[in-house]
Amino acid sequence: MKKLMNIGYKDWAFNLSMFILRIGLGALMIPHGYDKLVHFAQYKKNFINFLGMGSSISLGLVVFSEFFCAAFLIMGLFTRFAVIPLIISTSVAVIQAHGGAIFGDGEHGSLFIVGFIVILLCGPGKASLDGIAGK
Repeated sequence: MKKLMNIGYKDWAFNLSMFILRIGLGALMIPHGYDKLVHFAQYKKNFINFLGMGSSISLGLVVFSEFFCAAFLIMGLFTRFAVIPLIISTSVAVIQAHGGAIFGDGEHGSLFIVGFIVILLCGPGKASLDGIAGK
C-alpha cells in the first residue's frame, strides 16, 4: 500500500510512460491523416476553410499534422515541434467540427489534446530518437 501511495517515480517508469503515450497517440492519429491523404481530392471539396487559407491548404496542413507529425511522434523525432501542429489541428477539429464540445462528440479530440500537451511539457523520454540524439 505504501508503494501505491508514493508520489515519487523512477526514471525508467517515466521513460516507459512517455514511450507508451507517444506510440499510442501517434498510432491512433495516423489513420485519420492517412485517410485524408489518400482521399485528398474528395475531402478538399467540403473541408473547412480555416482562417481564409482555402480548403486545399487547410486540408494539406491537417494531413501534415495528422500523418507526418504523428509519424515523427511515434519515432520520437523532433517530438516537441511535432506535437504543436497536432495540438492546433486537433483543437480546431474540436472547436469547428464538434462545436467546442469537449465532452460528448468532441471527447476523443479533447483526450488527444491533453495527451499532446503532456508530451509537449514532459518531452519524449529517453526511449526516442530525440533521447538517443541527446546522448
